[in-house]
Amino acid sequence: MKDFSRYPTALAQWQGLINEASLSAHIRLNEDLESYLVFLLMRFSTRPEIAESVLAIDFLSACSDKTWDQPGQLQQVGDKCLLLAGLFPGRAERKHVRISYFIHLGQSAYSSLSSLSKPSWAVLFNELSNAFVPLTDVLLSARSLNQAPTLTPLQAEELYRDTQSSAAQRTLPKGCVIGALHKSIRKT
Repeated sequence: MKDFSRYPTALAQWQGLINEASLSAHIRLNEDLESYLVFLLMRFSTRPEIAESVLAIDFLSACSDKTWDQPGQLQQVGDKCLLLAGLFPGRAERKHVRISYFIHLGQSAYSSLSSLSKPSWAVLFNELSNAFVPLTDVLLSARSLNQAPTLTPLQAEELYRDTQSSAAQRTLPKGCVIGALHKSIRKT
């Protein structure tokens, strides 16, 4: 793993990490998506409580809330889902859901937010919804830069099958046929 401490600021360190992870994942993010991801990481780096909320309830609450705070609530749901899917995939297992649950919920939150936003912001949130899987792949690659395994073989197989994640596909054991893990587990 590269030594990101050589960068002079926290912003530069996060940007260096995302650039390195993007290269590792073979994903080219446009400037808006890269910036959003960097600032998302900066915002949440001091907020470990993100994993505490029940995201489906937060999403439904945000959708039914017609106050001025609805866009902020939807953005929080999308952001939390992106971080959980990409940086904390083990949370899905502990919550007894698939990683793709976070992906689909996050895509829905950003998509809903795009329809509520001013045109300039709507484009960004629509992009975030459409690029959710590649953004997740970049975050998964960021986790793997320190050589730590990011996904179990079963998580990788499910994530690839559900979203066609390139990070999940690269994580699958060599010679693993997509679906073979799932079929063998069902037989036991």
